[in-house]
Amino acid sequence: MKKFCFVLVAFTLVIASCSKGGGGGSTPVTPTPPPVVVAEPDIAFKVEVDNKEVDYTTYTAALSASQPVNVNVTTSPFPKDGVTIDVTVKKDVDNASIFSDTKVGTVAGTNPVTINNLLPGVPCTATVLVTSKTLDPVSKTYKSFSKTFKIARK
Repeated sequence: MKKFCFVLVAFTLVIASCSKGGGGGSTPVTPTPPPVVVAEPDIAFKVEVDNKEVDYTTYTAALSASQPVNVNVTTSPFPKDGVTIDVTVKKDVDNASIFSDTKVGTVAGTNPVTINNLLPGVPCTATVLVTSKTLDPVSKTYKSFSKTFKIARK
């Protein structure tokens, strides 16, 4: 009987030591990290007249009905699909549009635009909107930025 009890206790200990528990035997699976998603940079640009950035707080004086300006896109890196540049000019007195131009798919840093139809002594507000044509994978939008400046023909 002693022998039987000894075997029973030994058998119970062997079974208990083989139970499933804390990490015995199998190799843990390392989860695959999510792909790295890089956001598109914010749109940055400046508007220049005569190779000098306009003062966005005062009027830019135009000497004729046409005023050439440069829209210099300084976004880095430049959006891979380019940008769209919208320029609109409205009279301050009644908000009537006197000029608009759109450049679609521009891939250059410097973009010349000639504002036309400026009337003598009529103050106007020009709005320049630059929009990326590359979808931002983080925000799921097309990034854009606008600037306004005042312009009047002498």
